[in-house]
Amino acid sequence: MEKLKQLWGVIVIGFVLSIWGVKGHEFDEFFSNKSKVTFLESIYGASAASVPPNALMVGLTLVQGAAAKGAVCLDGTLPGYHLHPGSGEGANSWLIELEGGGWCNNMKTCVYRKGTHRGSSTLFEKEIPFTGILSNKAEENPDFFNWNRVKIRYCDGASFAGDSEDKATGLQFRGQRIWLAGIQELMSKGMHNPDQALLSGCSAGGLASILHCDEFQSFFPESTKVKCLSDAGLFIDAVDVSGGHTLRDFFGGVVSLHGVKKNLPSTCTDHLDPTSCFFPQNLIANIETPMFILNAAYDSWQIHESLASPAADPQGTWHDCKSNHERCSTSQIQFLQDFRNDMLNAVKGFATSRQNGLFLNSCFAHCQSERQDTWFADDSPVIDNKAIAIAVGDWYFDRSNIKAIDCPYPCDKTCHNLVFK
Repeated sequence: MEKLKQLWGVIVIGFVLSIWGVKGHEFDEFFSNKSKVTFLESIYGASAASVPPNALMVGLTLVQGAAAKGAVCLDGTLPGYHLHPGSGEGANSWLIELEGGGWCNNMKTCVYRKGTHRGSSTLFEKEIPFTGILSNKAEENPDFFNWNRVKIRYCDGASFAGDSEDKATGLQFRGQRIWLAGIQELMSKGMHNPDQALLSGCSAGGLASILHCDEFQSFFPESTKVKCLSDAGLFIDAVDVSGGHTLRDFFGGVVSLHGVKKNLPSTCTDHLDPTSCFFPQNLIANIETPMFILNAAYDSWQIHESLASPAADPQGTWHDCKSNHERCSTSQIQFLQDFRNDMLNAVKGFATSRQNGLFLNSCFAHCQSERQDTWFADDSPVIDNKAIAIAVGDWYFDRSNIKAIDCPYPCDKTCHNLVFK
């Protein structure tokens, strides 16, 4: 237990400084609908407080041949992954989960990041819990529990998409190479000719699953059923509360510093600037591989760090609203409803394709596939009485056409909303 506490202590520190870029005390704790846990742990997906006591713990494997390919973390250390083998009918099916954890957009933040578990494999947890979509229990993960399930660790800071370096600081921006080295490693472990494959990811990993979806499909023969899932990866190029574009400015730094342009889809860069092509709304309509978008309409990360970031709201006018949505004024709620409308407009073209799936619930949340309580539990969030795990499974296995769009706040009483102290 003490080891687990220390493990999550590292996670919390890393998130406070390398992801949020704000003072840690501002986001100390939150209350879910059911229990009190630290927000930064929960947003990661599997906090010490929410991990079931019998959760499967899976060990770390480093990709030993990666350095020769230049596929290294920010500090030059080897990338890694956690693999739990499949069994029975799932023995030749593969679920690849790309870890999330924000981005670094300038030398200062990237230099800091390389000294955390978001930039160095020397600080990776030696084992992590597999819960939610990674669980090995049918009652927790009905459709994917017996697949080969993998979490590829995130240590590049640009959603596995950059390829550059800075010799003066020793920074290696090698996300694209890490992605390729990880896939090649898994191919050698038996993934070369699977029956089924699903690429998933949460937050920055959810953006990565969008960026790499078609590339992922290209690795397999036509006989393999390949699809992609993006959880909390639908980052919107929205106007913030000051009238500026906080996230666009931030993403511009990420794209430029990491050399992301060369790895962005040409279907986008042929007519838009590289920063625009890092936003999912400009990518999803042209993805050929079937994709499922899972997102909270009032995404907590985007509210805190894009719409009403400290820079956009220096007077703290949004502090109470950000801390607890029930404290929002009428005008603030209207601003958030407009943001939800932006999200709905962003998926209009995407939703016209029958092969794609949607689950946009009207919750104040972020990342819902890795947490057991939001993925599949007795009180999980639902739309039309269907839990997220069932909706994703129905879509993946073509049991039904899933285009689940919630009514606007405050109609959904099943949300596990994040509320801050």
